[in-house]
Amino acid sequence: NRVRAIAMSATDGLQRGVEVFDTKSPIQVPVGKATLGRIFNVLGQTVDNLGDNTGDERLPIHRSAPDFTDLETKPAIFETGIKVVDLLAPYRRGGKIGLFGGAGVGKTVLIMELINNIAKAHGGVSVFGGVGERTREGNDLYMEMKESGVINESNLLESKVALVYGQMNEPPGAR
Repeated sequence: NRVRAIAMSATDGLQRGVEVFDTKSPIQVPVGKATLGRIFNVLGQTVDNLGDNTGDERLPIHRSAPDFTDLETKPAIFETGIKVVDLLAPYRRGGKIGLFGGAGVGKTVLIMELINNIAKAHGGVSVFGGVGERTREGNDLYMEMKESGVINESNLLESKVALVYGQMNEPPGAR
């Protein structure tokens, strides 16, 4: 019997010969409005000390893509409200956006501005995926989201963002 796995959380005490068990299901994470204003780790567990009231709706992290008939086929530019982005590197509406760059170049500031503009100008919601973030940076982002009103602490369901972090201190599989 052989097991191959990716460490998604701490492996303290893990050694050859330790008994393992099959959960009989893939990793499932909470989805829907109950996730707004909350901070999650890669396993879908809340890490914001606000309790685990994220609703009952959960979906596996690996799913089939939507049917082609459900997709918008007409390409359109997404106006971010950030002039330099809209002019030099416009984003396509309905897609995913990834920002890559070195440390301290302003990726988090740009994403924070994007999330704020999406919430306020378009009435949309965002999911922020912080891959390899420092704990301090994640905390700063959360505090700024609260200050700007994107996260409504008094009524989380009115928030416009859900945050998912795979922090630097976690195993590579979680990042």
